[in-house]
Amino acid sequence: MAEKSNTATIAEAQGGIDFIDPHSVMRIKNLQMRARAIVEGFYTGIHRSPYHGFSVEFSEYRQYTPGDDPRYLDWRLYARTDRYFIKRFEDETNLRCTILLDTSRSMGYGSTAHNKYEYARTAAATLAYFLFMQRDAVGLATFDEQIRDYLPPRHRPGHLRRLMGMLSQDLSGLATDLDRPLEQAAETIRKRGLVILISDFLAPIDTLRARLGHLRARGHDVCVMRVLDPTETTFEFDDSSMFSDLETGRQLYIDPATAREQYLKKFRAHAEQLERACADLGIDFEQMTIQRPLEMVLFDLLRARMRRGRHVVRRDARRREAVR
Repeated sequence: MAEKSNTATIAEAQGGIDFIDPHSVMRIKNLQMRARAIVEGFYTGIHRSPYHGFSVEFSEYRQYTPGDDPRYLDWRLYARTDRYFIKRFEDETNLRCTILLDTSRSMGYGSTAHNKYEYARTAAATLAYFLFMQRDAVGLATFDEQIRDYLPPRHRPGHLRRLMGMLSQDLSGLATDLDRPLEQAAETIRKRGLVILISDFLAPIDTLRARLGHLRARGHDVCVMRVLDPTETTFEFDDSSMFSDLETGRQLYIDPATAREQYLKKFRAHAEQLERACADLGIDFEQMTIQRPLEMVLFDLLRARMRRGRHVVRRDARRREAVR
């Protein structure tokens, strides 16, 4: 019953929280400060929501229960929330997370005040900050046609600053190629953990199933987060004009009125194939546009992890039943 309540709580809480507008949060120049604002808004929103049954697999704190040592109560958090929480320590978690971030040129597209890359790296920074503050080990790999930079999962002084420094670099990648980077990731990430892949996935996915399957075969939990500009999902252009491919430089003159139907048909077919591949492999899949509040990225991750936890519980129950 607790699992059902937790899942319902997330869905209900989404409607009861005032999220930070992405345009507003992007005005914060420092990426770590930006991530901190989002995470603090997330915690504040959970408290302000009328649904207080929210509990997650990851938590910087756990709720106080009788018998806990009161020396580890966080009184500052109590002053903000009027609830008692116990701080967690390094030996209470063994989560290792690696974030794979697409830095190819297609991520530089944006029809709003910020582009896909700005949104994606802010999402990556938010996830990294959230996990690091809970004392989980978090790492980062950036890629285009191959992995360009890699920082192994760690939790030690200075590590988060280095990770944020990697994310603060300007977009400089080339074409998108999910094949080679995922192959390299499977070879590089030796210890089992959570792998979060953030990309627009605007590339052929013929080999994607095999590469993601390789990560799963290595024992990793995988979460796919697809980041898109709203115009990519609707093709709401009015005037005929030249369209330029950000990765190849190729230019095409397109009349949106005649191209829209064919574009949307191919786009939706591609999206369905991607989602189906993830479902078949037991991979959590989330799609979002760059207008979506970034707190929802945390909701998506935590909801997926709780759903994954239920699957594990059910599988273990079946095993015990078989033994009997």
